[in-house]
Amino acid sequence: MCTYINRRGQVIRVGVGSPRQTQIAPLELPRYGGGRLSGIRCIATHLKPEIPSEAALTAMAIQRLDALVWLTLTGGGFQRRGGGATGYIKETYLAHLIPQGDQPNFEFSVLSAKLEQASTDEIEESSIQESSIENSSIKTQNFPWKISEPLSLDELANQDFLDLVEGLEAEFEAEFVAGEVDADQDKVLLVGVMTQHMTLLDFEDGLAEITRLVESAGGQVLQTVRQKRSRPHPQTVVGEGKVQEISLTAQTVSANLVVFDRDLTPAQIRNLETQIGIRVVDRTEVILDIFAQRARSSEGKLQVELAQLEYNLPRLTGRGQAMSRQGGGIGTRGPGETKLETERRTIAKRISRLQQEVNQLLAHRFRLRQNRHHHDVPSVAIVGYTNAGKSTLLNLLTNSEVYAADQLFATLDPTTRRLTIPGALSGEPLSIVLTDTVGFIRELPPSLIDAFRATLEEVTDADALLHLVDLSHPAWQSQIRSVMNILTDMPVTPGPALVAFNKIDAVDGDTLALAREEFPQAVFISAAKGLGMETLRDRLAQLIQYALYPR
Repeated sequence: MCTYINRRGQVIRVGVGSPRQTQIAPLELPRYGGGRLSGIRCIATHLKPEIPSEAALTAMAIQRLDALVWLTLTGGGFQRRGGGATGYIKETYLAHLIPQGDQPNFEFSVLSAKLEQASTDEIEESSIQESSIENSSIKTQNFPWKISEPLSLDELANQDFLDLVEGLEAEFEAEFVAGEVDADQDKVLLVGVMTQHMTLLDFEDGLAEITRLVESAGGQVLQTVRQKRSRPHPQTVVGEGKVQEISLTAQTVSANLVVFDRDLTPAQIRNLETQIGIRVVDRTEVILDIFAQRARSSEGKLQVELAQLEYNLPRLTGRGQAMSRQGGGIGTRGPGETKLETERRTIAKRISRLQQEVNQLLAHRFRLRQNRHHHDVPSVAIVGYTNAGKSTLLNLLTNSEVYAADQLFATLDPTTRRLTIPGALSGEPLSIVLTDTVGFIRELPPSLIDAFRATLEEVTDADALLHLVDLSHPAWQSQIRSVMNILTDMPVTPGPALVAFNKIDAVDGDTLALAREEFPQAVFISAAKGLGMETLRDRLAQLIQYALYPR
């Protein structure tokens, strides 16, 4: 049995079970934060003469309890009338959290193994309990807590809890303030889930990519938690045991954001935030945040806002009683519609208006393309995975000053520039237009595809494509497949494409030989160093000739 008591001495909850089974969700605690404790202590009884188990201590850390009082029973005692044996208290233990100070990040290998076995079932506490205690003051190895020596009930009663708690909280607050001095970016705990349909290489590539996405969004990845499952858990993606580990890890490394390497349902996000106690976002939300930061033009901002609203609309439900739905029928009608319905209708109206504006943008871009076709100006769209160097290549070929940086989705707005190249047959100067499009990424979120259809039509309406590949990236082959899959799924089949491998100055000979063997018709360049530009111009002229006058 577990009894939860606040600092006024009031019993606020009594639960039958272990501290882990009866724990209070972080979002339900009266106070919760990295700089203070929750203001609640737990008194738990245990039938065996053992020190607090790691599962109980983990529950204490997740809730940031003031203290965990562990009462062990003798198993014997007097017999009450009518039955019901009552044991005497044999020993007691007092456990509490301790500040980390300058200690390195805690490892969770022991606990992780235990929690992995119980990702969908309750943890059997007896399997992870300690059987003895060796010294008077114990801090379980690699965990931020401390357990007292065995105490009698009288010794425990004479402890000054308030003095202990106030001293600890002052240290936590000082540590928290010191950590917040340089907190101008989100401190991120990254969670990766490998399912049975994924290879280890694809999984690690995905983790590296989401790490780059978080950094591009302005966050800092403090630690990565990995899990291997046959399929994602329907409620929490990772399972109950792993959620406990994530929550404890987030507290230990002082993370204020948890990012998953996959898309989550609204219910999964709500369940995870309730149990972990800090904000949880998925891959799509990170990409949307990057897009919101990168959008410069009114067109880009319009498309980003549409994508964000379409993403957030199904996630309004479950934000507390203030947004709950009213019932229907006699006796259940309220004074008016709820805030949830009001916000839903407002967002739906805004989405409808934005879609109309996107349609107007589509029509405007269509007229521009028709004007180019009327003047017989061939067009080439530069496509490729994000950060392949498309903007850098456009700047080099056309002497432009489009923003370019070594980061994912550095530019969103399509930029069209005129380029003069020698004709393929006559050698006479040929004027074409190059369009720098938004970078692709694997499993591009559907909301982005819908919102950026005005931009993506620049790809489908181009006479030909220049597919730029970052050859220096370890997963360049996978990136080529991702781009080809997106192009294949477009409603209109794009024109012929020329593959150009970029950044050849940053690769070794073996990689270069492999690319030449797999793509013998490709062009090999370095936009940053200006290598291979003459060859690229000649091949573009041949591409235009083939696209406009196929034999």
